[in-house]
Amino acid sequence: MKSIKALFGIFVVVALFYASFKVIPPYFSNYQFQDEIESQARLLSYSQKSEQEIRDIVVKKAHEYDIPLTDQQVKVQRSGRELSISADYTVHIDLPVYPLDLHFTPATKNRPI
Repeated sequence: MKSIKALFGIFVVVALFYASFKVIPPYFSNYQFQDEIESQARLLSYSQKSEQEIRDIVVKKAHEYDIPLTDQQVKVQRSGRELSISADYTVHIDLPVYPLDLHFTPATKNRPI
């Protein structure tokens, strides 16, 4: 009986490590991407780049972090010197028993001084 409990305990610990190994990287990538779009919004609010050029920069940065993002999922709005960037994407995690989709919506709004 004790060996069955021990095996079950080991199985639970291994399953938690495996799930963490699969789930944590998308959250970390989203955190890095959020930081990157905030930085880009600060830099690009003073540039003369068009909304499409900014959108292309954001998509390129997303691909650097292995984030599945397309042009249609990125919204860029410029109003004078105010710049707003937002994205909406989902990452599919294939876990053996319970596959799940993680939904992320990083966004930033930069207002000049």
